[in-house]
Order: sequence, then C-alpha cells, then structure tokens
Amino acid sequence: MAMATVTSPTSTTSITLFPATTTSAVTHQSLYLITKLHFTKPTSKSIRPITRLHVSSSKPSTTITATTSSKKASEETIFFDGGAHYGDLVANLLLGFTLLWLPLTLAAVLRAFYLRYRFTNLRVSVISGLTGQDRSDFSYEVIKDVQVVPRFIGEWGDIIITLKDGTKVDLRSVPKFREIAKYCLSMAEKPAVLKETGPKGF
Repeated sequence: MAMATVTSPTSTTSITLFPATTTSAVTHQSLYLITKLHFTKPTSKSIRPITRLHVSSSKPSTTITATTSSKKASEETIFFDGGAHYGDLVANLLLGFTLLWLPLTLAAVLRAFYLRYRFTNLRVSVISGLTGQDRSDFSYEVIKDVQVVPRFIGEWGDIIITLKDGTKVDLRSVPKFREIAKYCLSMAEKPAVLKETGPKGF
C-alpha cells in the first residue's frame, strides 16, 4: 500500500493507493480453490441397468380337461321326445263311430293330447296332464327287463318296462318302439334282445 500527497495552492490532500497486485492475487487464489474441487463422475457401477417389462392385456386361456369332460358327462341329451303315434288316434277315431269302441277312442284322444314320452341318456320320463304337471322319472339303473307289443301292423307299439322292484311301466302307442326299447336295454347295460309278442289290435 502507498501513500501519495497532492499539493494544491490552497490545501494538501493525501490519497491512499492500493497496489494492483492485490486484486490479481485474489483472483489467482479463487481459481486455485476452484481447481481443487473434486467433481464426481458417474462410474459404470453406479449406472443401473434398465429393464423393460412387456405387459400384455390379453388373459391367458386356461383349459381344464377334467372339468370339460365332467360337464359333457352331466349334460342330458334327448334320444326321443314325443307323444303317442298319430296312427293310434286316427284308427281309434274311425272306429269311434261305433258305441262299443267309443271308450277306446276317448283313451286315444287323451294319449294324443295329454301324454308325452321322453327318453334321454340319463332317464325315462312320462309326462301327463294338460300342462305337464304329472311327471314320473326313473333311471336306467333300475330297469330289469324291457318288452314290446306291436300294434296294428307294427307301425307303433307298446313298451313294457319292468323295474327291479317289480313295478311295470306300460307305455302305450309309442312310435319307433323297437328302437327305443333297444336303446333302453343298452343304457341299462342289458343284452339287446327284445321280447316281442305278436301284433295285438290297435
């Protein structure tokens, strides 16, 4: 630091001068401190790998074979579903003009409109009544014997099913009665040998 004296005619002024080297020294010292700072660079170990997840919105389809097979086994398929043969009604209506045949004609009319047979892979059903409120069902496991009785010229016939408890179920005027009787025997695991008698009236 230097002192300078300025003399004027009226007064004397002293001015203190700072050397220029002081500012330059401060600047160099600041640069030195900045260069001493350690900048941490990211290393390869600190970089985490980026994993991409592919998300699919579609749901995997799973098929369970056991469940499908059990559902198919429990489904009820119809082999025959219908009423008495129409020939039984026509023949009895033609013969109904005689007073002696009139009761049989009325029975044929009732069978045609109020009686229905249903044979499935699980059971035999006999549905009767105007709205089908009367119904009798039994499985093939309780069948002991099956017999058929042809009617007229064999176009239709009766199926007589004997159960293991001795009960006899008489199904009158059934169309395709031979095929249905053989189906009942096969479902009951019985020999498919029909016990058939000769044709008997209507």
